Amino acid sequence: MGATFIEYASWFFETTVFIYGVGLLLIYAILAILSFANIRLFLRKESYTDYKVIVGSPLAPGISVIAPAFNEGLTIISNVRSLLTFDYPNYEVIIINDGSTDDTLEKVIKEFSLVKVDFAYDVKLTSKPVRGVYKSSDEAYAKLLVVDKENGKAKADATNVGINVSAFPYFLCTDVDCILHTQTLQMLVKPIMEEEKKRVIATGATLRMANSCEVDEGVLINIKAPRPLLARFQELEYIRSFVLGKMGWSYINAVPNVSGGLGLFDKEISIKAGGYDPASFGEDMELRMRMSRYVYDNKIDASVRYIPTTLCWTEGPTSVKIFMRQRTRWARGLLQLMLAHKKMLFNPAYGRVGFIVFPYNFFFELLAPVIEFLGIIYYIFLIYFGLVNWPYAIILLIFVYTYSVMISTLSVLWDQLTFQYYKTWGDVARIAAMVFIEMIIYHPLIVVFSIRGYYFQLTNRKHSWGNMQRAGFKKSKSTLPQSPTTQAT
Repeated sequence: MGATFIEYASWFFETTVFIYGVGLLLIYAILAILSFANIRLFLRKESYTDYKVIVGSPLAPGISVIAPAFNEGLTIISNVRSLLTFDYPNYEVIIINDGSTDDTLEKVIKEFSLVKVDFAYDVKLTSKPVRGVYKSSDEAYAKLLVVDKENGKAKADATNVGINVSAFPYFLCTDVDCILHTQTLQMLVKPIMEEEKKRVIATGATLRMANSCEVDEGVLINIKAPRPLLARFQELEYIRSFVLGKMGWSYINAVPNVSGGLGLFDKEISIKAGGYDPASFGEDMELRMRMSRYVYDNKIDASVRYIPTTLCWTEGPTSVKIFMRQRTRWARGLLQLMLAHKKMLFNPAYGRVGFIVFPYNFFFELLAPVIEFLGIIYYIFLIYFGLVNWPYAIILLIFVYTYSVMISTLSVLWDQLTFQYYKTWGDVARIAAMVFIEMIIYHPLIVVFSIRGYYFQLTNRKHSWGNMQRAGFKKSKSTLPQSPTTQAT
């Protein structure tokens, strides 16, 4: 009886995992095909796009760039300068000092000649109290607005303040440590301006690691592959996630989320949807789901678009401790999101979000670490009792490993051949080499930290974000990099 039960349980588990694995591999293959189609469509449109027309058009909407800052004294000046370099006619930069305990606010006040001003603060979204609003006495920084507020212990709280004070119908949410390309606003607003049938409620673009890149006065000068091993793994992950994943989802209007590091949002829809949730650990995913629920509930034909061009470079964690905090938080946010919006799962009232986006997030993002973790325990059990079919197990392992290497290599090469961000093939090789050891070194960390995040969320354990310990950026006098629309010939 016991042997029969073990055999049945083993058969059931192996069959379930096999079906799950085949489904995941098929999704990756489909996403790769959709991504290639979408990127080719994007490049074809780019070939006859004149961004001078967008910049000079009276129809180009105003954009508020919102960047919360907490204890960013090391890099705040170069970060703010970067945000003031956009090639776009009608924008403002709003820096939210989220109760910093270092010299972040003092440095900004001194560097940009800021003075405290009277400001009619209209509370559309709730947040911690605002302590003061500052504008520059220097006309050169007329686009800059700095808001000092009490610490809200969440980026979402600070971003809500930015939305409250913003003057324009669209806002760009970013992190103050990000380096953005000068063409960011015009490229992100293009999908909104060219869409005729649907209301584009959000657009995003590819992010990359800024580690080891060279920056001068907030402008990216020289793009290099990250030297720290952990940052290199993240670079590979970002390329695969954005270039292959989100571009594929964008082709069928089923983008799972818009990154908190770079996202352009419809302010009216965002406010009506309730803005960012300060209690959420995954505020970017949560806002995307809130906005989707609102547009479906109110019968608004909307879309979320992504472009493959890299417009944002962010400094990734280089220590395992900080990386663990980041991924634990992301995992908590995902579980939190699934529980808060569970009624959307397979709900026909929510269209593609209910039948594609939410199921994918649930089955292949949320459950993946759990299934992998259980699979490891299962195989340890089989090895202990000598029940492993080694020829089958080895063939399966080789297949999964080879498939993973192929998909990741394809993403890296497709990105480089199309956009040529790296100036040397040595940099490409450094990233491509990560695909061979990712499953052995990096992916297990993702699984463990995700499980940790789920455990923290289910037990309501307090989570400390901690100091990101920025290293800052290298400075260089080199030539400016190529336009982000550069293509392979």
